[in-house]
Parts: sequence; C-alpha cells; structure tokens
Amino acid sequence: MPKAVWNDLVVAESDDTVVVEGNHYFPRAALRDDLIRSSDTHTVCPWKGTASYYTLEHGGATSPDAVWYYPEPKPEAEMVRDRVAFWKDVRVVD
Repeated sequence: MPKAVWNDLVVAESDDTVVVEGNHYFPRAALRDDLIRSSDTHTVCPWKGTASYYTLEHGGATSPDAVWYYPEPKPEAEMVRDRVAFWKDVRVVD
C-alpha cells in the first residue's frame, strides 16, 4: 500500500491513489491532520488549475509547502479533486 513518509513518519497511507505526472495523489482523508498547517502559497498548473499547499510540522521540524492539492481542479483534472500529493523531502513508498 502506498505511503507518504516524512522524517520516518507516515503522513498518509492509502491503497486508493491516483498517479498523475508521476505523483501519487492520496485521498485527502488519508492525510494526518495533526502534522499539517495551511500555507499561503499558491501555484498555477495550466491544465489542473490553482494549487494550494500545506506545511508539514512535527517535533520542531518543518517542511514548508511539502503537500499540495487542487481545491477546484479544472474539468480535465477532476481525478485529483479531494486528493493531496507530496514533494520535497516526502518519499512515497509501497
């Protein structure tokens, strides 16, 4: 089952991921709320829409904007609605 791992912590785990452009998108419900805080960062993907971010925090460590999601994806990117993906120092492993 795919897991998103940061600093030896499993931050998300689900056998229901969608892979888009090489990134596993996990159901939002699989993400641990106790490890995230909202970020003011936003970026734009031409075909998916505007992405929002979460920062990971635990035990004094942070990973700014390590989690992204599309609150209102464009129609062609509906498969990522209510899902999150990871980058930076988060590894996705099986």
